[in-house]
Amino acid sequence: MALIGLVRVSTSAQDTRRQHDALDPICIQVFEETVSGTLAVERRPGLTAALAYLRPDTDDMLTVQEVDRLGRNLLEGLITLNNLFERGISVKVLSGIAAGEHTERTLILDLALALAEDRRRDISRKTRNGLDAARQRGAAGGRPPLPDDTRRVILSRRADGESIRQISREIGVSVGAVHKIIAAN
Repeated sequence: MALIGLVRVSTSAQDTRRQHDALDPICIQVFEETVSGTLAVERRPGLTAALAYLRPDTDDMLTVQEVDRLGRNLLEGLITLNNLFERGISVKVLSGIAAGEHTERTLILDLALALAEDRRRDISRKTRNGLDAARQRGAAGGRPPLPDDTRRVILSRRADGESIRQISREIGVSVGAVHKIIAAN
């Protein structure tokens, strides 16, 4: 049996050292990816490469430090873990809620998935309730709108052919904010 590691972060600004410290000493190969916002294995280059490295008909295991490294958060990590089981992939999780060696869905993992889903619903409900309460007090919830001059700069740069990511980096606002402004015009 060989352990094949996967290190995942959402942005290049995040540090992978902690994950490498845990995986490098025990894995024969460690793959790294910087990706956020997708569960589709096919759209994840590091995960795809790690899965391709697993030898067929062996006890090789994909290894991650924590299950949330398989997704954007615990819930999506557990969903991806279940997807890997459906593909016949064994996974070793070093720490956290799903720590252990897993070859298939278990009652414990299903309970963790249910708890994670419930937690996400609870967070969403509390956020909606807080925004509703703020509106009732006359306050606007969420982020304030971007100033008009920033909006004009974004639209001008886009008209000049700059990519959304370039504009985001240069202006110092999120990719989503840039996209929203462009889509609204």
